Amino acid sequence: MKYIIIGNGVAGTTAALNIRKTDASGDITILTDESYPFYSRIRLIEYLADEIDEKKLTIYKDSWYEQNRIRLLLDTPVDSIERDLKEVVIASGERLKYDRLLLALGGTSFVPPIPGSDKKGVFTLRTLKDAIDIKEYAKNARKVLLIGGGVLGLEAGNSLRKSGHPLSIVEFFPRLLPRQMDTEGAEILKAQMEDMGFTFYLNSKSKEIAGGDRVAGLLLEDGREIKCDMIIISAGIRPNADLAEKSGLKLGKGLPVNDRMETKIFDIYAAGDLIEHRELFYGIWPASEKQGEVAGINMAGGDTVYNGTTPSNVLKIAGVDLAAAGDIDAEGKFESIVKKDKEKYIYKKLVINGNRIIGCIFYGDSEGRKKVMKAIDEKRDISNIEKDLRQWNLEAL
Repeated sequence: MKYIIIGNGVAGTTAALNIRKTDASGDITILTDESYPFYSRIRLIEYLADEIDEKKLTIYKDSWYEQNRIRLLLDTPVDSIERDLKEVVIASGERLKYDRLLLALGGTSFVPPIPGSDKKGVFTLRTLKDAIDIKEYAKNARKVLLIGGGVLGLEAGNSLRKSGHPLSIVEFFPRLLPRQMDTEGAEILKAQMEDMGFTFYLNSKSKEIAGGDRVAGLLLEDGREIKCDMIIISAGIRPNADLAEKSGLKLGKGLPVNDRMETKIFDIYAAGDLIEHRELFYGIWPASEKQGEVAGINMAGGDTVYNGTTPSNVLKIAGVDLAAAGDIDAEGKFESIVKKDKEKYIYKKLVINGNRIIGCIFYGDSEGRKKVMKAIDEKRDISNIEKDLRQWNLEAL
């Protein structure tokens, strides 16, 4: 059996490992247009902050691929998929036969249509190459501006702040981390980051990136101009779907797959940031890892299903622990139990629906987080311990 995997991120690499566990003799090839073996995208921000080097980013070294008899072809972009012939055509023109194919193409950084975004000094952060380019350019930059107040933007900004760059952040939404924080929590986060030296422009829309061929500043729709000589755009990710569409697969939020990670084309599977499952697009590492596992097992003749992943993030924002899971109820539709301390920059929230915890936020104090997240996952009945929870006695869980 010949298996080809396009993409060497967490979904593709996990799939390869599970194919090998299920099929000891199959031929496995991973194709990637990147120059590096499987590495941790999550730790790119540590690399930006000079806390680790490239070698520490690498998760699986050459010996791992040799041991598992997995062929990894770096710098090998795929030109097309000949679905009727079951062949993958790489950019060199070479054709590779497959019996089962996995599309683990990941996502790409979304760049809003801002005039001037093609100037020198404008970057996105998605790959190790992006991080290397940012780090190099930052050596000669003084003021750095980030467009986007999401997780990656704040983390990248904090890494550059550590290396002595004044940081400004422009965010379209009226609060930071709109997917992980409600209004109250976001205010506490903002106050703490301002104390660290960040400057925020919330509820602001970018109009144009100023300068000649290089960045000189950012013009806002309200007429203000923020001077800077480097911009990082962190406006979310989009599925890297060109190859899938070129192959005749139709997209929704991402490439639709069933519970077995199968696409509409026989013997072609998909997993990771490319896909949507049950009309949901995740874009988070734990979901991609599980999807890769399910795809790999099924490609090799096993039988398992993916039932979804509870949306959750366990992060460090500017060195402070933040965990958010399930429905954080930013609109206030449900009952909530909140504990906050503005002086100590602590914000904790349990979102209650009937007899269940359906969401949570833990910022600045992670005590009890694992118990709460487990209760959300297991849909635990909390009727008999609600009084304890209101006193934040999480041992009752």
